[in-house]
Amino acid sequence: MKSSGTVSAVLHHKGSEIWSVPAEATVFDAIKIMADKNIGALLVMSGGKLAGVFTERDYVRKVVLQGKTSKETRVREIISSEVISVGLHHSIEECMKLMTDHRVRHLPVVEGEKVVGLISIGDLVNWTISTQNATIDQMTHYITGGYPT
Repeated sequence: MKSSGTVSAVLHHKGSEIWSVPAEATVFDAIKIMADKNIGALLVMSGGKLAGVFTERDYVRKVVLQGKTSKETRVREIISSEVISVGLHHSIEECMKLMTDHRVRHLPVVEGEKVVGLISIGDLVNWTISTQNATIDQMTHYITGGYPT
């Protein structure tokens, strides 16, 4: 089943609040923000531009497992240099494919060079469930005579 919708619609529904951290911040500071905001990823900014995404996975794999300390390690030292992003016009399916192909759970939303949001796999799943429920409701009303013919 195809899930209709674009990144723009998802951001309109969920909101486009963005949490970020400077590339020079310590991993400890980034983890603290993530805990305070109950989020799994932060955008990493450098010179006003998107430098990457810092995730809980980065923390576990690149700090904890390598014996580094979160209070001494800078976010810039452990983020991936390749940033996978999308625009407002991208479809839900395109985003899911990108996430699957690149094994990421978060995609920054960028228009031009400006970051306008961040979407997660959870946002896409919630959107898909909501649109499927709406379709089911419409079909049910049609079948049971709830809609004029």
